[in-house]
Amino acid sequence: MSTVLALDIGGTKIAVGIVDAEGTVLQRFQLPTPRDSAEAAWRVTADLIGQARSVGPVRAVGIASAGPVALHAGTISPVNIAVWRDFPIVARVAELTGLPVRLGGDGLCMALGEHWRGAGRGAQFLLGMVVSTGIGGGLVLDGVPYDGRTGNAGHVGHMVADADGEPCVCGGHGCVETLASGPRMTRWAQQQGWTGADAKDLAASATAGDAVALAAFRRGTRALAAVIASTAAVCDLDLVVIGGGVANAGDVLFGPLREALTRHTGLSFIRDLRVVPADLGGDAGLVGAAALVR
Repeated sequence: MSTVLALDIGGTKIAVGIVDAEGTVLQRFQLPTPRDSAEAAWRVTADLIGQARSVGPVRAVGIASAGPVALHAGTISPVNIAVWRDFPIVARVAELTGLPVRLGGDGLCMALGEHWRGAGRGAQFLLGMVVSTGIGGGLVLDGVPYDGRTGNAGHVGHMVADADGEPCVCGGHGCVETLASGPRMTRWAQQQGWTGADAKDLAASATAGDAVALAAFRRGTRALAAVIASTAAVCDLDLVVIGGGVANAGDVLFGPLREALTRHTGLSFIRDLRVVPADLGGDAGLVGAAALVR
């Protein structure tokens, strides 16, 4: 029995999958993340686990969760899931399944998944980023995942990109998430008169040449570039892999991002830093969660 159960918990959706020893997602089940109560969110998670386990036996469970996480306590307090604060996800899943459970941050798992099976194969010093409802990140350093003291290393979405910037849902001010996440770019564009509804609409408008939508992406990518360059300078990175819903915008995101990076990567050892789209799409978190229990 080489398959594992993988969970990917985010502010927009909760996904559960069955992943084999080669990192292939064999089955996937997904529902929107409830926001009305902690128990409602847990019931959806438990239902998805039940659906996945009906497919066949698994040997362990890996969990990728939006953060912050507390590895030693096995709890999660996702910034974008307000109903879960110090929620004992590891204990709940272990009690439900009777299986060994390992927890990791969603950004770390995305990076680990891409390093194992995606665009990051072969990279030794990798930053994985998820640009979506929020902005997550994870580090693979010298070929191994780096989760830090509490499990929250790589939380690049809450690095400060504007010292005098807007309040962030994390409680800080001027985080890159306030400038470059899908909802924040959308809100800024709407304040400038753009009439679309969400980040998907914003990307379509930018692709079609809408000036405000293009400006929103330029504004967001300038913040992303500053944070990427700073992380690369500290960690001596050779590759950045970016996934998430906003990254699906393609050249509308990556074009201005790479251009903005040239303003910040002056040091010789980060001048040739590569920034590429993720390969695994929405499965990266599940593959990375499975990698936790390889």
